[in-house]
Amino acid sequence: MGEVIELFEDYEEDVANEIHLTEPQTQLMLTDVKFPLFVAGFGSGKSQAMVVNALNDLFNFKGANVALYAPTYDLLKLIVMQYVEEILTNGNFDFKLNSSEHIFYVTGYGKIICRSMDNAGRIVGYETFRGHCDEMDILGEAKARMAWQKIIARNRQKIYKLDEYGRRIPQIDSTGDFVFLNGRQQFKTEMNKVSAYTTPEGFGFAYKRWVKEDDPKGHYKMVRATTYSNEHNLPEDYIETLRASYPAELIDAYLLGKFVNLTSGQVYRRFDRILNSSKESVKNSEHIHVGMDFNIEHGAAVIHVLRNGDQEAHAVDEIFDSYDTDDTIRILNERYPNNLITIYPDATGVKRSSSNGAPTATDISKLRIAGYNIEVDYSNPLIKDRVNCVNARILNGLDERKYFVAIDACPNTVETLESQAWDGNGVPDKKSGLDHIGDALGYFVAKVFPIVRQNAGFIRTTSRIR
Repeated sequence: MGEVIELFEDYEEDVANEIHLTEPQTQLMLTDVKFPLFVAGFGSGKSQAMVVNALNDLFNFKGANVALYAPTYDLLKLIVMQYVEEILTNGNFDFKLNSSEHIFYVTGYGKIICRSMDNAGRIVGYETFRGHCDEMDILGEAKARMAWQKIIARNRQKIYKLDEYGRRIPQIDSTGDFVFLNGRQQFKTEMNKVSAYTTPEGFGFAYKRWVKEDDPKGHYKMVRATTYSNEHNLPEDYIETLRASYPAELIDAYLLGKFVNLTSGQVYRRFDRILNSSKESVKNSEHIHVGMDFNIEHGAAVIHVLRNGDQEAHAVDEIFDSYDTDDTIRILNERYPNNLITIYPDATGVKRSSSNGAPTATDISKLRIAGYNIEVDYSNPLIKDRVNCVNARILNGLDERKYFVAIDACPNTVETLESQAWDGNGVPDKKSGLDHIGDALGYFVAKVFPIVRQNAGFIRTTSRIR
């Protein structure tokens, strides 16, 4: 375990609030560079490290404006601001939260300015002494870079170094004389600093800025925190749950805090036609589960059955290049007239029809009229999340395989899982025509076997009697 950091110098005599920091969190707090990055696995205390460092800046540099940034205002309000308010309340600090401005005014110290990074154009109209940016890589590279440039441009508030009597310390040149600029005496200032915090999401902005790009002045330094560094504060099954939930290739990123390539090469790189093969088929009138993608002349559906306590999905049949939704319905009814059928469709089918003529009903309405059960959300999951769900079933971090394919019955499904690659934009390639089957099975897997990110929560502050 790392150090116990006493954040509040002006505590009441009988109570001192403490934060127990892990070794990586302590290392971050002691890092003396302008732009440190805390790259961290899930549950490693990343957001807590950000809030603790921000409050430490506020308490040690009176009059400072300290900014906290998150990818969206929802994340800012639901996580970061709540924890700031908890620490200030537990520490008996006199503060006021202006909810409309998202600013904490802390009497006798300074301000904590909370802002979203998703619209960099709104990062205007204030100056900061220190800034702290959560989940930089969630934004995507272009948005993250623009937000970063805006944030460091705002980081120009001067906080002067003070001597033991609270007086400013003057600048002195090499001859021992006081330094003046335009007739005004110059004083030493504390270092302005902006810290970033992220879970590694491929080789995005954080990797390029802190690892790949030139840093001639040595302003950029990275501190890595693994999930294991905070293990003593996590639920006993937290790490095992992550390993069971995520594909094997993401474990390095989400447990060890390492940058890994998520968007090149084969999309479903752990699929093995032998190890992931199935000899299952539809039995009598059993319940079948159909992932479906809508397209004119390229409709796709993958038919699944569940086995082993409904924990294994077996793709046992496919419909490839059907003309439209009506054609897919006809084929399903011919092949499975006596089966209960649940469809997991492309969510965009709520709003459109794949019919070549004037639409009389949406694709999903047609499926309901046909008598199928429909499982669909208002919108599709993110492509990255859908692919991760499929890969986690193909092979998870515990070396378990829970998605299988009947090789002879599903040749296009096998070809997609073996051959589909990422394109130059970091999305599954569409030029090969393999995307429709991949989308279809992905809608089913993401709905029935979603990756549920277990929230480790914040480590709470503790109190002790002096």
